[in-house]
Amino acid sequence: MTDLNTGDTTRRPASPAAHAPATFSTTDPFHTETAEVTGSADSRGTRGDRGAAAARAAMVARLEKAGDLAAGPVREALLALPREVLMPQAYVRRSAPSEEPPRWDLLDWSAPQDRPELLGLLYGGVSVLVQHDGEPLVGRARGTRSGASITSMSTVMGLTASLLEELDLRPGLRVLDVGTGAGVTAAVACQVCGDQGVVSLDRDRHLTDAAAARLADLGFRPEVVCGSGEQGVAGREFDRIFVSYTLERVPTALVEQLAPGGKLLAHVSSASPSWPGLAVVERTADGQITAELRAVEFAHRAGHGVARIWLTKEFRQRMATEPGTWTQRSMLAPPPDSDRGFWLAADHLLGGGLVRDFGAEHVVIGAPGCGSWMRAEAVGHRRWSVTVNGPRDIWKEIQDLADRWRAARSPDRYRLLFDVDGRQRAASECGRLSWQLPAPHPLDEGATS
Repeated sequence: MTDLNTGDTTRRPASPAAHAPATFSTTDPFHTETAEVTGSADSRGTRGDRGAAAARAAMVARLEKAGDLAAGPVREALLALPREVLMPQAYVRRSAPSEEPPRWDLLDWSAPQDRPELLGLLYGGVSVLVQHDGEPLVGRARGTRSGASITSMSTVMGLTASLLEELDLRPGLRVLDVGTGAGVTAAVACQVCGDQGVVSLDRDRHLTDAAAARLADLGFRPEVVCGSGEQGVAGREFDRIFVSYTLERVPTALVEQLAPGGKLLAHVSSASPSWPGLAVVERTADGQITAELRAVEFAHRAGHGVARIWLTKEFRQRMATEPGTWTQRSMLAPPPDSDRGFWLAADHLLGGGLVRDFGAEHVVIGAPGCGSWMRAEAVGHRRWSVTVNGPRDIWKEIQDLADRWRAARSPDRYRLLFDVDGRQRAASECGRLSWQLPAPHPLDEGATS
């Protein structure tokens, strides 16, 4: 998966390959079974690598224990998927966070000395860094890279697994995977649904070229397309559509390509990364669209061209230590993190531009655009010390909206409404709390996904 997903619309089917199935036995604390993997007998030795099989089983067990994965086809697909085939190379950062320029080492599965560390990256559940500075993924030499940035990475496995479960994949379904990246979602869809109905789409030709080849190494031949993520595949219908990057609104073209009985998943947020939502869009058997926006804790990275705001190290330091414009004691508590429905509404209804410092000891929220911030510290039973700075009284804004949110029955999800003029609105069930999502960009929708 990746957050960079648009470009031209040239279709690039995966190269043909004829492979005999390979099998391996896997044992974890929950299951003992034999799983079949299609692919070449060698594939750099991964099929017979017991270390990889054990790591795969351990990863699946952790996902089950965390509640991200249940018994069923997605679990079986992940248990059978050798991630070292999809990601035979990955980056690990060697420089400190503040060090410039940053340095990464590219690890390679074909190098025995790299395998232990790479195995931990691939099956540890973390995001795997797969592309540096927009480079081709095929034919790279292992070693150190300096400067620039990481331009594609896989999604953390807990998030991937839970969303794949939400999709309810079944044999024979037509699946559009928007944001090919390393090909993990496409591989699971091929394993569960069959590759004939799977289309994987990404804006980066280097990613689609590599994914097509590596999926073919696994015996999967989905249609791999280099093109606009938000435009989807014109003239086609899909039973499941999965977008692996965060957007400001649900792409209209993707909704139109949803077949009767189909489901679409996409993360939606403002420029702030702090309080995302998950759009769940379904088309009924008679063709009607129903949708909701759920408040969630974690989301995909923002898509290519989507604006993002951040708290700089200097700004975080000021919010943590400076006295501010005023400080007062309050019996009102800030809404807890568990009230995600409130924070999702706050992200959109408080004028935007607010970012939470989740690494701070106290509740600290800043507005980088104007320099305003607030800090709330618990100082006893139901007592808070609140410090505010800047032209915005963020504390008052939050408390006023909290009253409105409670009056709207404290929703944790909102109806997502698609108007005939193209506008998209989120509204509480009772209608007392609502907001409009941003309009499409002036360019063709999808040009900046």
